[in-house]
Amino acid sequence: MKKYLAELVGTFILVLFGCGTAVVAGDKVGVVGIAFAFGFALIGAAYGIGPISGCHINPAVSLGVWTAGRMKTGEMIGYWIGQCAGAILAAGVLSVIVHGVSNGYDVATSGLGQNGWGAGYQGEYNVTSAIVFEFIATLIFVIVILGSTQKAAPAGFAGLGIGITLVVIHIFGIRITGVSVNPARSLGPALFVGGKALNQLWLFLLVPSIAGIVAGLLFRLKLLEADPPMPEIKNRRGTENEMAV
Repeated sequence: MKKYLAELVGTFILVLFGCGTAVVAGDKVGVVGIAFAFGFALIGAAYGIGPISGCHINPAVSLGVWTAGRMKTGEMIGYWIGQCAGAILAAGVLSVIVHGVSNGYDVATSGLGQNGWGAGYQGEYNVTSAIVFEFIATLIFVIVILGSTQKAAPAGFAGLGIGITLVVIHIFGIRITGVSVNPARSLGPALFVGGKALNQLWLFLLVPSIAGIVAGLLFRLKLLEADPPMPEIKNRRGTENEMAV
């Protein structure tokens, strides 16, 4: 239960500060500011809960880890429950906060940082652009996570590398879909906004999940897994000297 609670807390941090920055201060900090909010929130969560759960805070990441053979099915489902609960709770808290503005706030109109595409959303990119971006971005994101957390990777730097990657993904993709790469992050705001956000939610649940599976397979099949270090082979003279001793 400690792992699942950690995933709830980590996902709460990501969604509250990432989506919260987009909603409350997006017009002040712009795309780059929102991107850093998501990335820095992830870095903070990684070092805060990483020692407990590994800080997946993303169902697509947990699916990739499971596909790579690094976690059991029951554990993955527990992670999903914690992640989705954390995202929903964060969206609810954000909704309460934004409703406190003096001139009122219409969630259905102004949103909660939900993902989307098409007419009236961000750069108005079509569904094909949304699918391609979410698949490629999630694939890269999960590859970075699985690669930076494998045994051969330098210890202690995974959170920083993963957070920076999320920043770059957001700078590129906010105008396309608002950037999901995380089904839980999309689920929370969509449940409160409803309407078009809920109708388009399928893409942000399905496409990142498929990308997570593909990334996991690349590691399970050892295509991106680092080779184990070669054992030292002593020369014949060294072996003879040891035997003599």
